[in-house]
Amino acid sequence: MPIDKLINILVTITLVELMVAIGLGVTFAKVIGVARNRRLLVHSALANYVCVPAAAVGLLLLFHVEPMVAAGFLIAAVCPGAPYGPPFTAIAKGDVAVSVGLMVVLAGSSALVSPLLLSVLLPLTTGSDSLAVDAAKVIVTLLATQLLPLCLGLTVRQLRPSLAARLLKPANLLSTVLNVSVIGLILVVHFPTLMAIRPRGFLGMLALVLAALAAGWLLGMPGSGNRKAMAITTSVRNVGVGLVIATSSFPGTPAVTATLAFALFQTVVLALVALGWGRMAPAAAASLSS
Repeated sequence: MPIDKLINILVTITLVELMVAIGLGVTFAKVIGVARNRRLLVHSALANYVCVPAAAVGLLLLFHVEPMVAAGFLIAAVCPGAPYGPPFTAIAKGDVAVSVGLMVVLAGSSALVSPLLLSVLLPLTTGSDSLAVDAAKVIVTLLATQLLPLCLGLTVRQLRPSLAARLLKPANLLSTVLNVSVIGLILVVHFPTLMAIRPRGFLGMLALVLAALAAGWLLGMPGSGNRKAMAITTSVRNVGVGLVIATSSFPGTPAVTATLAFALFQTVVLALVALGWGRMAPAAAASLSS
């Protein structure tokens, strides 16, 4: 079996299992709580589907990125709803309930919105009509590998909470193993391309992460906890969904490497941001009480 086909299969399996695990750990009450807040949903949609993609397009055009690499970064930029949002929000002392609700809503909606955004923005950023995704095909793929498994997990949690509780720990462990395996395999296969990333590439990735943080913070609801939740949830893009799109649409190309490179870079940067915010929170509370 060709290595690129193996990567595509492994990435797909990983996304399906991850979505089931997310659903097992989330109650309908948390999702409904966010879904009823129309202002929060509108602001989240603006931050995730307008501001971040717009920032990505602007940076790619500014840096004159090679078309296939630009495709990979754009794929990462239009895919929100990463499962790392809630744990990073907890580290930052933000509102975890808001982060969980937003993550689920974004993970579900991105199955439809992300492919449509790519069909419009890819020709604009790459300057080539030949570099395109089949939006209908990608939507069907994401509905099957992202939305349906997520709904399955949510349903089990709602109808059989005791079963969901027993399944959650092994499901999270399997998610970790699969994610490490996927990242490790792509790193080995695409290592030379990763090592060829120039300093300006990392500067561009940093600029996109900071732009996403700023968009989430500014469009967040009043209160530090809410703004942290929105900022982190907005800035952590969904590598699982991005890799499914990249490996199915552009297998064996720098687009896959670029998607993974941004995913690894954003994870490190946002982990440091979350740690910094978390350390600042007790100090701020102490200064207010003194």
